[in-house]
Order: sequence, then C-alpha cells, then structure tokens
Amino acid sequence: MSERQLEEIGEDNSLLIIDDDEPFLRRLARAMEKRGFAVETANSVAAGKAIVTGRPPAYAVIDLRLEDGNGLDVVEALRERRKDARIVVLTGYGAIATAVAAVKLGATDYLAKPADANDVMAALLAPAASKPPPPENPMSADRVRWEHIQRVYELCNRNVSETARRLNMHRRTLQRILAKRSPR
Repeated sequence: MSERQLEEIGEDNSLLIIDDDEPFLRRLARAMEKRGFAVETANSVAAGKAIVTGRPPAYAVIDLRLEDGNGLDVVEALRERRKDARIVVLTGYGAIATAVAAVKLGATDYLAKPADANDVMAALLAPAASKPPPPENPMSADRVRWEHIQRVYELCNRNVSETARRLNMHRRTLQRILAKRSPR
C-alpha cells in the first residue's frame, strides 16, 4: 500500500461491503484491506442497515440484489446518516433503470459484476465532479434493445401481456425474447 493511496482514501478509511456471494465478499474485502481500507462486511440488507445505523462508513460497496431485499435500501439509509459517503453499487444484473435509481438515491457509481478491486477502488476514489471514461466495450444495439424490454417488463410488474401492449409487440414475440439469454 503506497502513501499516495492512503492520501487519496483520507483519514476516515472505513469501508462497508455488502454482498450475499460469500466467496466474492471475502475476496473483495481482502483486496480492499490491502489497499488501505478498514473493511467491515455484511451479507444482507438487515445487517448492512445495522452497521450503517451504528457507525456509518465513509465508503460503501453494496450489491443491488440481496437475499433479504434491495441494496438500494442500504444506499438510502447511508445517505441519510452520512451525506459525504462514497457509495458504489454492484450488480450482476446491469440495467439502466436500476443504475439511474441508484444514482438518484445517492450512489457515487454503479458497476456491473464481475468488477475487480481496481475497478471498485477507482470508482470509490474518483473525484466527485469527474465524468467516467467512455466504456471500452459499449453495449451492442441488441443489448440496448434487450435492456429496454427488460426495464419495461419490470415496470409492468413482470406482466407479459401488459409489457407487449406497451411495446407494441406481439405477446409471443415478447415471450421468446424474454426466454433467451441477454445479448452481449
């Protein structure tokens, strides 16, 4: 760990990592400790909120989908307790709608899994006013279309008929699209 890293992190180096994937949680916690953070971990929304209530950290890495709820609830609780906290939301289900919701609730950045410790570190320490660099591998047009369909599907409470009506698409066509894996 270099002095430059310690300088960037600042005096309060507390970091909360919340993820229900135990191996990933342990690996990321070890990697962030090596980079100079004082790491505390949780594997549920309830445990995360308890930590935030007792001692709100300066930094947080929060998984979006947890077994007992939504990680955005923890983002909101942390933002209420500590306005200056730097929060990164991680998810294996990258969707534009959830990224927007995370940022509106106070997340600093949003990363899709698998994100490594360097990506997380860069997101946590990025200057507040800086714009992220353009993606090296931008989404394909097929992926953008699929993301839009998924967003509308979620907004319609996973109702296929209503989603098809709103997208002006035949219901069976929509069912085939939803049954397939997401395009790259």
